[in-house]
Amino acid sequence: MIVHHLNNSRSQRILWMLEELGLPYELRRYERDPETMFAPAELRKVHPLGKSPVLEDDGRTLVESGAIVEYLVDKSGGKFGPPSDRDGQLRYRMFLHYAEGSMMPPLLIKLVLSRIPIMGKVAMKRIQPMIDVHLDYVEAELSRRPWFAGDDLSAADVMMSFPLEAARSRAGLNESRPSTIAWLERVQSRPAYQRALEVGGPYAYA
Repeated sequence: MIVHHLNNSRSQRILWMLEELGLPYELRRYERDPETMFAPAELRKVHPLGKSPVLEDDGRTLVESGAIVEYLVDKSGGKFGPPSDRDGQLRYRMFLHYAEGSMMPPLLIKLVLSRIPIMGKVAMKRIQPMIDVHLDYVEAELSRRPWFAGDDLSAADVMMSFPLEAARSRAGLNESRPSTIAWLERVQSRPAYQRALEVGGPYAYA
């Protein structure tokens, strides 16, 4: 397997997932433009979208973090897949999609607005309450169980790591939400997570 990895991006989750699963892979690293923060043009040679992560395996080229994570769960025989109980399975599926479908958009909007002088700062005040709704929801969920789907780490936690690290970095996630902070500390203390950081290089949200 080949992972096309961009610094400070969602692809860090894929490295973590691969390290947890113990699957062998080759890393190809790309760096953002330091001024624009855009991905380099070389990524378009890998996939027309020019985004990361991209996973190449067995003649296939896969994009979208959630789809790649599910592919890796299948490839490993279901490891880090959904729990056995129905409620846990539904939570697992929901959080796999919630991470990018609901939580990331306002975080991304806030990041973009933070780079717009004056008017951006005014607009950010409208975005933070939207983010707080998500942070409160996540806190309530994690106060009921140690991991998003149930009692054990799953791919749902891998998917949720990027938005929550981004929220910790720039969107108000702090010790006022202790269950979420405890979850984040459990994630970042895992040996596989630490190995993924070593492989992937500098990662601003860790």
